[in-house]
Parts: sequence; structure tokens; C-alpha cells
Amino acid sequence: MRSNSGEGESPRAPVRPHPGLLPASGEKKRTCIAANPPLDRFATHSNIARECLLNPLRYKPNSHLLFSARGRGKIAVAEAELDDVFIDDITFPAVDGYALGATLFLPRGAKQHAVLINSATAVPRKIYRRFAGYLARRGFAVLTYDYRGIGDSRQRALEGFNRPKSLVGFKATMVDWATLDITAAVNWMRERYHHLPLTYVGHSFGGQALGLLANNTEVKRALLVAAQAGYWKLMASPERYRVYALLNFAGTPLTRLLGYMPGWAGVGEDLPKGVFEQWTRWVMSERYLFDEAGLKALSNFTNYQGALRSLCLSDDPWATRPAVELLCSGFKATTPDILTITPADAETSAIGHLGFFRPEHRDTLWRGAAEWLEAEG
Repeated sequence: MRSNSGEGESPRAPVRPHPGLLPASGEKKRTCIAANPPLDRFATHSNIARECLLNPLRYKPNSHLLFSARGRGKIAVAEAELDDVFIDDITFPAVDGYALGATLFLPRGAKQHAVLINSATAVPRKIYRRFAGYLARRGFAVLTYDYRGIGDSRQRALEGFNRPKSLVGFKATMVDWATLDITAAVNWMRERYHHLPLTYVGHSFGGQALGLLANNTEVKRALLVAAQAGYWKLMASPERYRVYALLNFAGTPLTRLLGYMPGWAGVGEDLPKGVFEQWTRWVMSERYLFDEAGLKALSNFTNYQGALRSLCLSDDPWATRPAVELLCSGFKATTPDILTITPADAETSAIGHLGFFRPEHRDTLWRGAAEWLEAEG
């Protein structure tokens, strides 16, 4: 490790509004004004890459579902807030020793909670940067990281400046992400912050993976965001047909031809061949990962006994209510609290599959999520 820091199927749950997720009525929203917003400390040499950091959702699948009008002022607020926390890029070893790129966010004051943020498929950790900074300002020690083959957990090529190495021949599956990478991240946080309650935020696949972890009993509270059993027929129409065509008629031939799934085909980041093939197999299966023959890690679903809240975004075509409920049905030792949230609830025009992590939700969705993670019991 290298670091610069000192440091039986449950019944169908009824649709419920989200009052516990948002601030109480009558409370004033907290704001932060930056007359001269600081430069993004993670800016790169590429203007496009910099724009991905400042406006990361623009280049992701389904981004047309995510955007509402907003100016640079809100970005300046989010960047100013990051100046109030310590941020350190580190690496830590996966279970098999593979080096994973990560970022640690620490509050300037006392640490009161620890939280691990686990990414969606083909999504780099930088998408969660501002949300992580927000939690750190509230007293959380926060770790974001990339799964192997993604972002800074992708090996560098010997030639060129910081050029990623080809994924051709790179061995990884979604199960590896869970049992080798996420399992190690839980262990790292538990060992480092053993005196703090460990909480878990899982976005999409990051939420699915909680049930696969042999050490999920270390997690006290888990907040799942747009996490689902992603069978294609449970997706909203017409998105289900686009996904079916993308995976079967474009992705599968491309992956066989190139030896990996290129991100430019419409999935986000490049994906290792084994990850894409397993993901496709799950999406085409009626019970998603629960139909994977011989997957021993499925037995870990019943081990999780902590508090579990799952957020279903009503305009998300991927994680629909039935798909969210199917995933939650695997957690038989706890009672999942499934909340359906509409864009109107969050005072916005759209949220979608990725939009929860936009900084415009700081005083609504983020605040409610943080208060739930901080709760006792």
C-alpha cells in the first residue's frame, strides 16, 4: 500500500414517499458562497478530461436523462466545499494483491463515521468526488476507489504519458470486483477506522455487490442508490430494447473482436472482457446474478444483518421498482427500506441512473442520505 496520509424472498414493499430522505420543512438550506472559486485540483492536461471532472455526467450513458439547467455558480460552490476537507490519492491492495487506485477524503475536524463508496459498472470514482467531499465535511472518513481495469486501477502502458494499458488479455469478472476488490476495500476501512461505525454506499453494481461480500457483516448501515437486479425485461421501455441491442448486437461482437468492451460503444469506461461477458449474461437472465450457476458468493446475501435503505429513482429506466425489489429480496436477514423518489421530490426536473450524485442535490438528496447514514441503530 502507498499512502501520503497519516491516517426466503421478502414481501413486496409498498411504494413510500421520501420524507426521511429530505430536510424537514421550514429548515433553511445551507449555502456556501465563493467569490473566487478555486481551480480544480484534479485538473488534467486534456480539456475534455477536465470537463468530465467539472461536469462528469455529460459523457456517460443515459446522460440525456440527467441534466437540468444549471450554471457554473453551483460548480463553484461544490469546489469551494472541497477546500474544507483533506483529500489524498492513495493505492491499496485487493485481496489478491492487485493495486487499486483510491481517494481518501477526511474532515478537518473529528472523524465520527466511516463510509465506503462503491461505484456502478464502468463508472470511475471521480463521479462521486463531490458527494464524498460533502460527507467528509459532515465528519465522515470517506474512501472512493476504482475496480480493477477501471480508472486509476487500470495498469499504465510503458509508452506514452500516463497512457492506460490495453485491456486485451486482462482477466477480471464482476465477481472479482466484489470478492477481491470491494472485499479488500471493506477490510481496509475496517482496519484503519476500527473505532468508527462503517457505513456503505453502493451505486448500481456497488449495491448489488454488498450481498456477495464475505465480510458484509462488518457494515453497520448500507445505502443502495439505483441498485437493482438488472434483468433487461425489468428495465423501462424503450431503454430495455436499446440495452438488449447494445449488449447482444454491438457489445458481444466488439468484445470478441477486440478482446475487451470499448467504452465508446456506449457503456462508459472500457470494460475487461470477462466483466462485460458476465454482466451480459446476468442482464439476459430473469433473476440476474441470482441465476448464476455455481456462484458460491450468493450465500453471503443472507449474512448481512445491518440496516438497509434502497433508493429507487422514478425516472431511472435501469433500476425500476421491480428490479430494485428483486435485488432486495436476496437480503433475508434484514428488512430493506425501499424509497421511491421522484424528480419533483428533489426539486429538480430529472435524476435518472447517475443523477443522484450531482451537486445540485446537496441540500436535498445528499443531506437526507447523510442523516440516514449518521443515524444510530
